Amino acid sequence: MEKNPNAENGNMPPSLATDAVLLKSEAIPNGTPIIKGYDFNEGLDYHRLLQTYMTSGFQAQNFGKAVEEINRMISCKLSPLSQEHTIECNSQQTYREKTNCTIFLSYTSNMISAGVREIIRFLVQHKMVDCIVTTAGGVEEDFIKCMAPTYMGDFNLSGRMLRDKGINRTGNLLVPNDNYCKFHDWMMPILDVMLEEQKSVGTLWTPSRMIDRLGKEINHPDSVYYWAHKNSIPVFSPALTDGSLGDQFFFHSFKKPGLVLDIIEDIRAINSIAIQSSNTGMIIVGAGLIKHHTCNANMMRNGADFAVYLNTSSEFDGSDSGASPDEAVSWGKIRKTATPVKICAEASLVFPLLIAETFVRRQQEFKNFRVTLAAEN
Repeated sequence: MEKNPNAENGNMPPSLATDAVLLKSEAIPNGTPIIKGYDFNEGLDYHRLLQTYMTSGFQAQNFGKAVEEINRMISCKLSPLSQEHTIECNSQQTYREKTNCTIFLSYTSNMISAGVREIIRFLVQHKMVDCIVTTAGGVEEDFIKCMAPTYMGDFNLSGRMLRDKGINRTGNLLVPNDNYCKFHDWMMPILDVMLEEQKSVGTLWTPSRMIDRLGKEINHPDSVYYWAHKNSIPVFSPALTDGSLGDQFFFHSFKKPGLVLDIIEDIRAINSIAIQSSNTGMIIVGAGLIKHHTCNANMMRNGADFAVYLNTSSEFDGSDSGASPDEAVSWGKIRKTATPVKICAEASLVFPLLIAETFVRRQQEFKNFRVTLAAEN
């Protein structure tokens, strides 16, 4: 019988096994963070708990990195603006006073359907962001909630049963169809007036101008777009017909045809905002159209300086939704010098905590900054 080269005497394990398992490590560089979570024996302190995410690993660490990235874009925003960036280019108005960093906030419609709406409203109400990109649902659901509530349901409720009752399900949220009937009744006279303005004074309606008008008309402090109107924060929604708003345009086109919605003027506007910014930061909650539209605008300036993605999409299928920040760098949508972060997580869990650790903790700095801006102007 041939001798096994790995065989040892009865008192020793095989050398093949020891060489594989007991491999000697190289020294870890000095200063490398050590994995350590929060110790509840020290009491309950939510801020300290969230700070330990940076050394907890996995997506908790990405949360910690995202907090740092957003705080960097806030610090950039609140720093003085260089004189060379105070002049508009191509005479294209960008709606608001210039700051050293233009913050783009983008989100999908389910965020407005959910309780994340109130988090978004806080940011807009206190002028913490400069430009919004969302879907049609992200617009209409805000107005509808001013007229009637969305209710808590269950993911497992039968679609057939709900349809018989006239109740729509969004995940585990329930929206009575009467809510959309109220929205219809509210929208029709507004569209009448908009059509008349188009005919009489030549108003060119774009999605952003329409959303601004609707924010003015809703006149409700719970509304995100009421505050966007009051604070001159533009809201871009290039697929505004893809939702209940589109239904209203469809119905109105039979009643009083002729209303025109121009998306080309809006693409010039959002691209100009990016081009004319000293620095830009992107906070993108969700994916799909809102992610690409925001990144594409920033491509016009060779990329955003700061970026945070928050979504559950994967990149294995080659979709833009799942694309990593590094892929965006290859397109010039994020700058090569940036330190972007993607958190792979469901936003209703994470986004409120992310805002709590950044914008909310720095609210007084924003107030002081606004006072300074007002004094300078």
